[in-house]
Amino acid sequence: MTPVQTARGGEFRAGLRIALPAIFGTAPMGMAFGVLIVQAGLEWWWGPVFAAVIFAGSLEFLVLGLVTATAPLATIAGTAFLVNFRHAFYALSFPLHRVQGRGRRAYSTFALTDEAWALTSSSVAQGWSSRRIFALQSTFHLAWVSSVTVGGLAGNLIPDSVVGLDFAMSAFFLVLALEAFVVRRSAPLPIVALVCSLVSHLLFGDGMLPAAMGSFIFLVILDFYARRRRA
Repeated sequence: MTPVQTARGGEFRAGLRIALPAIFGTAPMGMAFGVLIVQAGLEWWWGPVFAAVIFAGSLEFLVLGLVTATAPLATIAGTAFLVNFRHAFYALSFPLHRVQGRGRRAYSTFALTDEAWALTSSSVAQGWSSRRIFALQSTFHLAWVSSVTVGGLAGNLIPDSVVGLDFAMSAFFLVLALEAFVVRRSAPLPIVALVCSLVSHLLFGDGMLPAAMGSFIFLVILDFYARRRRA
């Protein structure tokens, strides 16, 4: 094995090691999604299909609910746009310019997740190579598909009397919201989000999500420009 091949293999293994801790955190959520696929009445193999093609944890939970509720395609598309709109801002600091090759760049754009962005946008990651970034993202993708598949296959073994799995994503984001509040100590934004959700639920019922997220984003933008103008 040449020195170049050894160096490339080392970079790939480094990407695997970096991704491993975050995988332990996301794997239980992936298995919960696989179980929900089966309990929603779909075949288990729909889980890997969702995980491989959509590859956006929170959106997959939402799309599953919309699909089983036979929501209009426009509602699904609008929800996907609002939920993943944050990736437009992720792209500003994601080191895509260091990913070599058109195929890898296209895949890197598709596989830009919260975890990948958080790891690659840190100051420590400024010198990471294209191979290490690709290994990091592809490991996340493979681990997510695998965990969803395991959950789907195990879903048939879980009795229908077990309830609460559909709350997995809500609990996940609740924990994130609590952590964000602890760090920022800012009460107005969570209150605004709660008000947007309640008002949208009263007006639109089960189709509240696009309206709630759209109104919340609009109010956050207004708040940003108001603070900027005062400053």
